[in-house]
Amino acid sequence: MAPPRGDRQAAARRGRRILSKPKRAVLGGGSGFLGRALASALEADGYEVRVIGRSGPDATWDDPASVLRVVDGADLVIGLAGRIVDCRYDDVNRDEILRSRIDTTRMLGEAIARSEHPPAVWLNSSSATVYRYALDRAQTEADTDFDTGFSPDVALAWEEELFRLELPKTRRVAMRITIVLGDGPATTMLFRLARLGLGGPQIDGWWFPHNRYRGIGPHPTERRRPLWVRSKGRQKFSWIHIDDLVGAIRFLRDTPTIAGPVNLSAPTQSDNRSLMATLRRIVRMPLGIPAWRFMLEPAMWVLRTEPELVLKSRWVAPQVLLDAGYRFTHPELEPALRDIHRRISGRGA
Repeated sequence: MAPPRGDRQAAARRGRRILSKPKRAVLGGGSGFLGRALASALEADGYEVRVIGRSGPDATWDDPASVLRVVDGADLVIGLAGRIVDCRYDDVNRDEILRSRIDTTRMLGEAIARSEHPPAVWLNSSSATVYRYALDRAQTEADTDFDTGFSPDVALAWEEELFRLELPKTRRVAMRITIVLGDGPATTMLFRLARLGLGGPQIDGWWFPHNRYRGIGPHPTERRRPLWVRSKGRQKFSWIHIDDLVGAIRFLRDTPTIAGPVNLSAPTQSDNRSLMATLRRIVRMPLGIPAWRFMLEPAMWVLRTEPELVLKSRWVAPQVLLDAGYRFTHPELEPALRDIHRRISGRGA
């Protein structure tokens, strides 16, 4: 005897709900402007987004069971967690920068290893600062002549933890991210400096020796180059627009042939002098006072940050993305900065 019509309709509705169950994406850390942009994009793609953070909202780093609960059955995991590097590299901050990256990556890896239904893809943040100080040519994923000292040691230890476990059902990518241009605090500050007439080049030069950039982690390295280099403001500036960061992550998610380290950087690189001149041009400020290291060091001490963030020459090319066919929405610096400036101005910054 056939079930009543109402029962058949209810069963059909339940079947449609099961078939249309949304995919799940897990963000390991998602409170910054990168995480917010990714969450919005993934939700637009039809994902149910779950966020792991110090205080949730969906799982917390101090509760491994909650991490396993959101990771098991997920389609995609993206690791973004880590203490910001915009700080002074004193002993406490150095240890926290390393620990926050290693511990959260370890928790994601162990949750995936314990999952009955592990995610197909795990994309984890890393840093393009792993590459050597370069003024001669761009560094691609094929280059293994890494830099030495604190920042490269952190990045390499981070990647080592990402690939430590055997996870045969999960494809892993280490995203070596360059400086992200977006409506976050760093880019907003650059525009403010330019508007105030302080947007001249940052010029490296002699300074008193210190050991804040010494090696760290399981394989600490000794710095093999001097603390300072006379780059005359020509240190390279590698960057990526927030839209292309999101676009590249979508591309990596959807390209099953890509695994291992991938540079997330625009295909064209600039240098510090050109960057600052572009900022001044956009805000229509003809004056830009240069800042030499002897000026930057005390200023950065007051601001509780590090001059290496603007003085290191990062020359990074996205060879894997280009070879795989990714097309950048914002390949050139000035149009990218103008787009960001419109967004920042639109919200009254």
